[in-house]
Amino acid sequence: MSTPSEIPSFLALSEVLTGFTEFELNGTGQTQRYFSTLSDVVGAATVAELLTTFTTLAEAAGDDAEMLDKTLRAEILSSEKLGPVARNLIKLWYIGTWYQLPAGWHKAFGVGSEDKDFVPHPSSYVEGLLWPAIGAHPPGAKAPGYGTWTDAPKIPKVPSS
Repeated sequence: MSTPSEIPSFLALSEVLTGFTEFELNGTGQTQRYFSTLSDVVGAATVAELLTTFTTLAEAAGDDAEMLDKTLRAEILSSEKLGPVARNLIKLWYIGTWYQLPAGWHKAFGVGSEDKDFVPHPSSYVEGLLWPAIGAHPPGAKAPGYGTWTDAPKIPKVPSS
């Protein structure tokens, strides 16, 4: 089970990894479920290492988002240990599915029997960030109205920096 201090760090990391705000992430109703999924699969020690590394990078970067992005890529996403875990977290938020970590990761770092492809909860698919990212609704759920799937999704413009 998470401690109150881990969830804010988990959400801050998830914000940077997904590009969605804490408000939007919490709005999916999946925050605790995804944190628990991550902890159950890779273990509390790996989660603590991931969150501690991120917190250290975020504190060093301050308000410099470009620096945080650069150091996150170098220290977490490029890490042999933390990279696959962080990439799986991105997939979990976007697609609502945990994908088994690579065999090489298992060999190097070990992991319990919980690491397999699975959907944590039926609502994970419906609440995936994929749908708002492409400006669409999940087929078979949250229907916007009869016949609206005949129209192409309207992808929102990304503000230029």
